Amino acid sequence: MIIGVPKEIKNNENRVGMTPAGVFELTKNNHKVFVQKNAGFGSGFLDQDYKDVGAIILETIQEVYASSDMIVKVKEPIEEEYPLITSKHVVFTYFHFASSEILTKEMLKNKSVCIAYETVEDKDGSLPLLTPMSEVAGRMAIQQGAKYLEKPIKGRGVLLGGVPGVPPGRVLVLGAGIVGIQAAKMAAGLGAHVTIMDINMKQLRYVNDVMPNHVVTEFSSEYNIRKRIKDHDLIIGGVLIKGAKAPKLITRDMLKEMRPGTVVVDVAVDQGGCIETTKATTHEDPTYIIDDVVHYCVANMPGAVPYTSTLALTNVTLPYVLRLANLGWQKACEQDETLAKGLNIVKGKIVYEEIAEAFNWNIDAM
Repeated sequence: MIIGVPKEIKNNENRVGMTPAGVFELTKNNHKVFVQKNAGFGSGFLDQDYKDVGAIILETIQEVYASSDMIVKVKEPIEEEYPLITSKHVVFTYFHFASSEILTKEMLKNKSVCIAYETVEDKDGSLPLLTPMSEVAGRMAIQQGAKYLEKPIKGRGVLLGGVPGVPPGRVLVLGAGIVGIQAAKMAAGLGAHVTIMDINMKQLRYVNDVMPNHVVTEFSSEYNIRKRIKDHDLIIGGVLIKGAKAPKLITRDMLKEMRPGTVVVDVAVDQGGCIETTKATTHEDPTYIIDDVVHYCVANMPGAVPYTSTLALTNVTLPYVLRLANLGWQKACEQDETLAKGLNIVKGKIVYEEIAEAFNWNIDAM
């Protein structure tokens, strides 16, 4: 098979879909790999690194798409890429269709095969290709939140760890999944007081068992959320419903109950966000303020630490890329139920029900 690795063109996205190590495995299996010039530069990989393992470097993104059967990338295609994707392509990337009706319609129109990293699902319900980026984003949420709590950036002026004689900052984490647990771990490490909420009591018991005493758990309800947002300095939104829009746990009217300078970091922004006032931002312009509450809603947080993120991503995607390349997408998905769950759109038809539900479309009529 011919695999293409284009340079990511989303704002400040420095990750790349495949490391030289990953390309080496593909060429070793007699596949041809085209890599766009400087595609890996932001992650610390030179064109020569790819050439050394058998890749062919192409100058433009147009050449990569035109020459390849399967495209392996990181983020969803953006407007400039829409015309480049055709019915011959299998596109393997993070899509997050539920958050973009335009993207969904474009991928339906071009009749490509769209396999989404974020819905590849193991039998135990875990999401192996989403997990490493959720780990990165959960940890970064605290790193960024701590920064934006500083007064010069319109935050409350709170040091999360406090100092002797001064109580630590308070962090509220919504969701006890991968993002939430990693965020709680980082915040606890800084010495902050952490409250983590979820509706899954099994997860809360797990958190209670493994976290230190200054991380407390609480059942998530609107009443409890309204109570906690009044005295917490940093709020992390880390809820996820597989392939679907995130529920709005914090509504616009709740912002007025927060103290001025409170910071909210909505890691669920890729799926529409779990805060009603969320709108996607970029690393170039990451924050905005509504009702004196600082919102950080960068849609590709791991893109700011591309070396770590690219290595972590290729570690988990490579086995599936090899399977798709060796067997073709149909046979690979027939033989691997986990990979089959990643099929979102196939030749002009939605095959992942939650996408249609996000836009109130009738999947059977499509």
